[in-house]
Amino acid sequence: MTDSTLADVLRAGGWTHVELDLGGVTAKPAFMDRVAVALGLPDWFGRNWDALADCLADLSWAPPARGRLLVITGWQEYALAAPHDWGIAQEVFGEASDRRRGTGTALHVVLALGGSSQGTSDQPG
Repeated sequence: MTDSTLADVLRAGGWTHVELDLGGVTAKPAFMDRVAVALGLPDWFGRNWDALADCLADLSWAPPARGRLLVITGWQEYALAAPHDWGIAQEVFGEASDRRRGTGTALHVVLALGGSSQGTSDQPG
């Protein structure tokens, strides 16, 4: 076994690894801000669901990569605080992943169980 991290392994295969930490996010504006920063979205990103879907469908703004792995951490608080918006977010990510399948630049989105990487929780698990 080596000391390589997941990001190192992905990078060696030409993939990009992005962590979207939603710890502390409870409303859509903060969600959109976190997404914009984590993904390095272009300045023209309109911070709404359609704009996010457009950015994920057309990755011409992003550095070239064989594929992308988006790991979402700390999402549970947002899911509880804004369940409708969290449902829409899941649809947008799911549809983007489906559209990228077979294009040569795959997008896989993973919801990490456990907490945010911002800190540890007093709760088990």
